[in-house]
Amino acid sequence: MTDPAPTHGPTHQQIDTSVPHSARIWNYWLGGKDNYPVDEEAGDAYTAVFPGIVTIARSSRAFLRRTITHLVGEVGIRQFLDVGTGLPTADNTHEVAQRIAPEARIVYVDNDPMVLAHARALLYSTPEGATAYVDADVLDPDRILAAAADTLDLTRPTALILSNILGHVADYDRARSVVTRLMDALPSGSYLCINDGSRGVDPVFERAQDAYNESGAVPYHLRTVEQITAFFDGLDLVEPGVVPVPLWRPDPDSPTPEPIGEHGGLARKP
Repeated sequence: MTDPAPTHGPTHQQIDTSVPHSARIWNYWLGGKDNYPVDEEAGDAYTAVFPGIVTIARSSRAFLRRTITHLVGEVGIRQFLDVGTGLPTADNTHEVAQRIAPEARIVYVDNDPMVLAHARALLYSTPEGATAYVDADVLDPDRILAAAADTLDLTRPTALILSNILGHVADYDRARSVVTRLMDALPSGSYLCINDGSRGVDPVFERAQDAYNESGAVPYHLRTVEQITAFFDGLDLVEPGVVPVPLWRPDPDSPTPEPIGEHGGLARKP
Protein backbone atom coordinates (compact mmCIF):
# COMPACT_ATOMS: atom_id res chain seq x y z
CA MET A 1 0.00 0.00 0.00
CA THR A 2 1.05 3.59 -0.53
CA ASP A 3 1.13 6.33 2.08
CA PRO A 4 -2.22 7.69 3.35
CA ALA A 5 -4.17 9.65 0.78
CA PRO A 6 -3.14 13.30 0.62
CA THR A 7 -5.69 15.80 1.79
CA HIS A 8 -6.40 19.27 0.43
CA GLY A 9 -8.23 21.92 2.43
CA PRO A 10 -8.95 22.79 6.05
CA THR A 11 -8.93 19.99 8.61
CA HIS A 12 -9.75 21.90 11.81
CA GLN A 13 -13.52 21.40 11.73
CA GLN A 14 -15.09 19.65 14.68
CA ILE A 15 -17.47 16.73 14.27
CA ASP A 16 -20.95 17.73 15.42
CA THR A 17 -22.55 14.69 17.06
CA SER A 18 -25.69 16.54 18.13
CA VAL A 19 -27.23 16.78 14.65
CA PRO A 20 -27.81 13.84 12.28
CA HIS A 21 -25.64 13.88 9.17
CA SER A 22 -26.59 12.32 5.85
CA ALA A 23 -23.22 10.62 5.26
CA ARG A 24 -23.34 8.95 8.68
CA ILE A 25 -27.01 7.94 8.30
CA TRP A 26 -26.22 6.47 4.87
CA ASN A 27 -23.33 4.56 6.46
CA TYR A 28 -25.74 3.23 9.09
CA TRP A 29 -28.17 2.00 6.42
CA LEU A 30 -25.29 0.27 4.63
CA GLY A 31 -24.46 -1.60 7.83
CA GLY A 32 -21.43 0.50 8.74
CA LYS A 33 -20.28 1.50 12.21
CA ASP A 34 -19.16 5.07 11.54
CA ASN A 35 -22.14 6.88 12.98
CA TYR A 36 -23.53 8.22 16.25
CA PRO A 37 -26.74 7.63 18.23
CA VAL A 38 -28.29 10.75 16.71
CA ASP A 39 -27.69 9.28 13.23
CA GLU A 40 -29.10 5.90 14.20
CA GLU A 41 -32.17 7.58 15.68
CA ALA A 42 -32.77 9.54 12.48
CA GLY A 43 -32.11 6.46 10.36
CA ASP A 44 -34.50 4.33 12.41
CA ALA A 45 -37.18 7.00 12.25
CA TYR A 46 -36.84 7.01 8.47
CA THR A 47 -36.95 3.22 8.09
CA ALA A 48 -40.00 3.07 10.36
CA VAL A 49 -41.85 5.03 7.68
CA PHE A 50 -40.03 3.62 4.66
CA PRO A 51 -37.99 0.43 5.19
CA GLY A 52 -37.13 0.46 1.49
CA ILE A 53 -34.49 3.13 2.06
CA VAL A 54 -32.02 0.37 2.94
CA THR A 55 -32.63 -1.19 -0.48
CA ILE A 56 -32.10 2.21 -2.10
CA ALA A 57 -28.81 2.73 -0.25
CA ARG A 58 -27.47 -0.68 -1.21
CA SER A 59 -28.75 -0.44 -4.78
CA SER A 60 -26.97 2.90 -5.11
CA ARG A 61 -23.69 1.31 -4.01
CA ALA A 62 -24.19 -1.58 -6.45
CA PHE A 63 -24.89 0.88 -9.28
CA LEU A 64 -21.63 2.66 -8.50
CA ARG A 65 -19.76 -0.64 -8.65
CA ARG A 66 -21.27 -1.59 -12.02
CA THR A 67 -20.68 1.80 -13.64
CA ILE A 68 -17.05 1.95 -12.49
CA THR A 69 -16.49 -1.61 -13.68
CA HIS A 70 -17.87 -0.61 -17.08
CA LEU A 71 -15.76 2.54 -17.25
CA VAL A 72 -12.51 0.83 -16.33
CA GLY A 73 -12.99 -2.55 -17.97
CA GLU A 74 -14.84 -1.65 -21.17
CA VAL A 75 -14.06 2.03 -21.79
CA GLY A 76 -10.53 2.31 -20.43
CA ILE A 77 -11.05 5.22 -18.03
CA ARG A 78 -8.20 5.53 -15.54
CA GLN A 79 -9.11 8.75 -13.70
CA PHE A 80 -12.06 9.41 -11.39
CA LEU A 81 -13.32 12.53 -9.62
CA ASP A 82 -15.80 11.35 -6.98
CA VAL A 83 -17.63 14.36 -5.51
CA GLY A 84 -19.65 13.81 -2.35
CA THR A 85 -18.11 10.43 -1.73
CA GLY A 86 -19.42 9.99 1.82
CA LEU A 87 -17.92 7.66 4.41
CA PRO A 88 -15.77 4.79 3.15
CA THR A 89 -17.64 1.48 3.04
CA ALA A 90 -17.27 -1.59 0.82
CA ASP A 91 -16.47 -1.19 -2.88
CA ASN A 92 -15.27 2.39 -2.78
CA THR A 93 -14.44 3.92 -6.15
CA HIS A 94 -10.69 3.29 -5.94
CA GLU A 95 -11.19 -0.29 -4.78
CA VAL A 96 -13.41 -1.17 -7.73
CA ALA A 97 -11.25 0.70 -10.25
CA GLN A 98 -7.87 -0.52 -9.02
CA ARG A 99 -8.97 -4.15 -8.87
CA ILE A 100 -9.18 -3.94 -12.65
CA ALA A 101 -6.52 -1.29 -13.34
CA PRO A 102 -4.06 -0.83 -10.46
CA GLU A 103 -2.76 2.36 -12.10
CA ALA A 104 -6.12 4.14 -11.75
CA ARG A 105 -6.08 7.52 -10.02
CA ILE A 106 -8.99 8.72 -7.87
CA VAL A 107 -9.76 12.01 -6.16
CA TYR A 108 -12.48 11.98 -3.50
CA VAL A 109 -14.31 15.16 -2.51
CA ASP A 110 -16.42 15.78 0.59
CA ASN A 111 -16.80 18.48 3.23
CA ASP A 112 -17.54 16.47 6.37
CA PRO A 113 -14.71 16.25 8.95
CA MET A 114 -15.64 12.68 9.90
CA VAL A 115 -15.42 11.65 6.25
CA LEU A 116 -12.05 13.39 6.06
CA ALA A 117 -10.69 11.51 9.04
CA HIS A 118 -11.77 8.15 7.68
CA ALA A 119 -10.56 8.97 4.18
CA ARG A 120 -7.06 9.64 5.47
CA ALA A 121 -7.07 6.41 7.43
CA LEU A 122 -8.66 4.08 4.90
CA LEU A 123 -8.38 5.33 1.32
CA TYR A 124 -5.06 3.77 0.42
CA SER A 125 -4.05 3.39 -3.20
CA THR A 126 -2.17 0.67 -4.96
CA PRO A 127 1.52 1.51 -5.51
CA GLU A 128 0.83 1.97 -9.23
CA GLY A 129 -2.10 4.36 -8.80
CA ALA A 130 -3.09 7.21 -6.51
CA THR A 131 -5.89 8.42 -4.25
CA ALA A 132 -6.34 11.88 -2.80
CA TYR A 133 -8.98 13.66 -0.75
CA VAL A 134 -10.26 17.20 -1.32
CA ASP A 135 -12.04 18.93 1.55
CA ALA A 136 -14.47 21.07 -0.42
CA ASP A 137 -18.15 21.76 -0.98
CA VAL A 138 -19.93 20.62 -4.12
CA LEU A 139 -20.99 24.25 -4.60
CA ASP A 140 -17.35 25.27 -5.11
CA PRO A 141 -16.47 23.52 -8.39
CA ASP A 142 -13.49 25.78 -9.10
CA ARG A 143 -11.85 24.80 -5.83
CA ILE A 144 -12.58 21.13 -6.54
CA LEU A 145 -11.02 21.30 -9.99
CA ALA A 146 -7.94 23.18 -8.82
CA ALA A 147 -7.24 20.66 -6.06
CA ALA A 148 -8.05 17.64 -8.23
CA ALA A 149 -5.47 18.78 -10.76
CA ASP A 150 -2.74 17.98 -8.22
CA THR A 151 -3.53 14.27 -8.65
CA LEU A 152 -5.38 13.97 -11.97
CA ASP A 153 -4.34 15.05 -15.45
CA LEU A 154 -7.50 16.89 -16.42
CA THR A 155 -6.43 16.98 -20.06
CA ARG A 156 -7.10 13.23 -20.16
CA PRO A 157 -10.54 11.57 -20.06
CA THR A 158 -11.88 11.51 -16.53
CA ALA A 159 -15.06 10.12 -14.99
CA LEU A 160 -17.00 12.55 -12.79
CA ILE A 161 -19.10 10.75 -10.16
CA LEU A 162 -21.96 12.54 -8.41
CA SER A 163 -23.67 9.89 -6.32
CA ASN A 164 -26.55 11.06 -4.13
CA ILE A 165 -25.02 14.52 -3.75
CA LEU A 166 -26.98 16.79 -6.09
CA GLY A 167 -30.12 16.31 -4.00
CA HIS A 168 -28.37 18.34 -1.29
CA VAL A 169 -28.33 21.36 -3.59
CA ALA A 170 -31.74 22.91 -3.01
CA ASP A 171 -31.73 25.14 -6.09
CA TYR A 172 -32.06 22.95 -9.18
CA ASP A 173 -30.59 25.52 -11.56
CA ARG A 174 -27.56 25.87 -9.32
CA ALA A 175 -27.16 22.10 -9.21
CA ARG A 176 -27.16 22.04 -13.01
CA SER A 177 -24.62 24.84 -13.14
CA VAL A 178 -22.27 22.86 -10.87
CA VAL A 179 -22.50 19.83 -13.17
CA THR A 180 -21.91 22.01 -16.22
CA ARG A 181 -18.87 23.73 -14.68
CA LEU A 182 -17.25 20.46 -13.69
CA MET A 183 -17.89 18.78 -17.03
CA ASP A 184 -16.74 21.84 -18.99
CA ALA A 185 -13.32 21.40 -17.40
CA LEU A 186 -13.00 17.81 -18.59
CA PRO A 187 -11.96 16.81 -22.12
CA SER A 188 -13.82 14.91 -24.80
CA GLY A 189 -14.09 11.24 -23.90
CA SER A 190 -14.80 11.99 -20.26
CA TYR A 191 -17.88 10.55 -18.54
CA LEU A 192 -20.54 11.76 -16.13
CA CYS A 193 -22.12 9.32 -13.68
CA ILE A 194 -25.07 10.54 -11.61
CA ASN A 195 -27.56 8.81 -9.36
CA ASP A 196 -30.06 10.51 -7.05
CA GLY A 197 -33.32 9.94 -5.27
CA SER A 198 -36.31 10.42 -7.56
CA ARG A 199 -39.94 11.43 -7.32
CA GLY A 200 -42.77 9.74 -9.14
CA VAL A 201 -42.03 6.13 -8.19
CA ASP A 202 -42.92 5.59 -4.53
CA PRO A 203 -45.12 8.07 -2.60
CA VAL A 204 -44.17 6.45 0.73
CA PHE A 205 -40.53 7.20 -0.01
CA GLU A 206 -41.44 10.79 -0.84
CA ARG A 207 -43.33 11.26 2.43
CA ALA A 208 -40.45 9.78 4.42
CA GLN A 209 -37.97 12.08 2.72
CA ASP A 210 -40.15 15.13 3.31
CA ALA A 211 -40.35 14.24 7.02
CA TYR A 212 -36.57 13.73 7.15
CA ASN A 213 -36.02 17.16 5.64
CA GLU A 214 -37.99 18.66 8.53
CA SER A 215 -36.00 16.77 11.21
CA GLY A 216 -33.10 19.21 11.45
CA ALA A 217 -30.80 17.13 9.26
CA VAL A 218 -29.34 18.61 6.08
CA PRO A 219 -32.21 18.40 3.58
CA TYR A 220 -32.05 16.14 0.54
CA HIS A 221 -34.36 17.04 -2.34
CA LEU A 222 -35.84 14.31 -4.49
CA ARG A 223 -36.14 15.24 -8.17
CA THR A 224 -38.20 14.05 -11.08
CA VAL A 225 -36.72 11.66 -13.62
CA GLU A 226 -36.88 14.48 -16.17
CA GLN A 227 -34.80 16.72 -13.91
CA ILE A 228 -32.19 14.01 -13.31
CA THR A 229 -32.03 13.28 -17.03
CA ALA A 230 -31.46 16.97 -17.80
CA PHE A 231 -28.17 16.87 -15.89
CA PHE A 232 -26.85 14.92 -18.88
CA ASP A 233 -27.85 17.50 -21.51
CA GLY A 234 -25.22 17.79 -24.23
CA LEU A 235 -23.73 14.37 -23.44
CA ASP A 236 -24.23 10.97 -25.04
CA LEU A 237 -26.11 8.68 -22.68
CA VAL A 238 -24.87 5.11 -22.40
CA GLU A 239 -27.59 2.47 -22.77
CA PRO A 240 -30.02 1.97 -21.10
CA GLY A 241 -30.09 5.70 -20.30
CA VAL A 242 -31.45 7.14 -17.06
CA VAL A 243 -33.31 4.35 -15.27
CA PRO A 244 -33.97 3.11 -11.73
CA VAL A 245 -30.49 2.07 -10.60
CA PRO A 246 -31.22 -1.68 -10.22
CA LEU A 247 -32.17 -1.69 -13.92
CA TRP A 248 -28.87 -0.21 -15.11
CA ARG A 249 -27.02 -3.20 -16.59
CA PRO A 250 -27.87 -5.54 -13.70
CA ASP A 251 -25.57 -8.44 -12.93
CA PRO A 252 -26.70 -11.50 -14.95
CA ASP A 253 -26.99 -13.70 -11.87
CA SER A 254 -28.89 -11.15 -9.75
CA PRO A 255 -32.61 -11.50 -8.97
CA THR A 256 -34.99 -9.77 -11.36
CA PRO A 257 -34.55 -6.07 -10.54
CA GLU A 258 -37.51 -3.85 -9.76
CA PRO A 259 -37.84 -0.06 -10.08
CA ILE A 260 -37.10 2.02 -7.00
CA GLY A 261 -37.06 5.75 -6.29
CA GLU A 262 -33.42 6.12 -7.22
CA HIS A 263 -32.49 6.91 -10.82
CA GLY A 264 -29.08 7.00 -12.41
CA GLY A 265 -27.23 7.07 -15.67
CA LEU A 266 -23.87 7.32 -17.36
CA ALA A 267 -22.99 9.57 -20.30
CA ARG A 268 -19.95 10.38 -22.46
CA LYS A 269 -18.76 13.85 -23.34
CA PRO A 270 -18.49 14.08 -27.16
